[in-house]
Amino acid sequence: MEYRRLGRCGLKVSELALGTMTFGRGTGPSEAARMVDAALQAGINFFDTADTYGDGEAERLLGAALGRRRPGVVVATKFFNPTGSGPNDSGMSRVHIMAALEQSLRRLQTDYVDLYYVHHVDEQTPLEEMLRALDDLVHQGKVRYPACSNYEAWRLTEAWWRARAANLYEFVCYQGQYSLVVRDIETEIVPACQCRGLGLVAWSPLGGGFLSGKYRPGQTEVAGTRSAENWAFPRRYFSPSADQILATLLDVAAEVGRSPAQTALRWVLEQPQVSAAIVGARSVAQLEDNVQAAEWRLDEQACARLDAVSRLPERYPQSMEAQMRARRDAAVAH
Repeated sequence: MEYRRLGRCGLKVSELALGTMTFGRGTGPSEAARMVDAALQAGINFFDTADTYGDGEAERLLGAALGRRRPGVVVATKFFNPTGSGPNDSGMSRVHIMAALEQSLRRLQTDYVDLYYVHHVDEQTPLEEMLRALDDLVHQGKVRYPACSNYEAWRLTEAWWRARAANLYEFVCYQGQYSLVVRDIETEIVPACQCRGLGLVAWSPLGGGFLSGKYRPGQTEVAGTRSAENWAFPRRYFSPSADQILATLLDVAAEVGRSPAQTALRWVLEQPQVSAAIVGARSVAQLEDNVQAAEWRLDEQACARLDAVSRLPERYPQSMEAQMRARRDAAVAH
């Protein structure tokens, strides 16, 4: 298992993180404990959860499974989604942040979290209010590093500047949807992370299971999967070329002698700025297949094929500016 720095900060995380969205929803206590054990044995030290996964059950199961091993791992959780029926039981207000963290700490059976993500955008709360609350939690020792997920590039940069201007703790990483069939973050978000030194943690690197090998081109639903159960299957975000991408992935995986899931995960891990990819599973068997993505590298030709079939079309302003470097170089040369 490779361990990578989380952006510019000093924290090192395993390149694969165990996601717990299935904990309490398809994965019960005994299987969750076995999955945590298998992850630790494979060298994974990075665990990702959220306060509303399984209505809090994911945090409870993760905390129970880690037990005394908690100090040796990196635990990330998130806040934003409603945790109750009250008017202040959601969002990124100071009131909700403080209350949500205390609830997460109790469920996780710990007195701190390593990464605390803003899960979604709250347009009703000033950025300064959220940043100051997170900064206070860092100073209290309850949060090691603040982070964010699902922000637009401009909002991410604005939060970074406001934190720096006020001498508050800045986000250290960004968690975004990233896979062969969803590469949207490459246009603006990845460059913003590179510019500001944020690590990138990829969620849904298998496209909600679409790239796991269970599907064939043309299939939109497979029995016993998230697509059939109508949850956490983000096909609406997929590239229009998703079936062509899947067909190429299946070919490349067969050629390199790896499973489609391992090949798709490896492609994500080869991308610049990626610190880790989150793998989610319902069983130890699925997890054991996924973790083998950490044991090898895709060769240049395989990477090129996968990149070519999944590459985003150029959009404005990139489409207009694509030739400007050559024009600039030619002008200087003459």
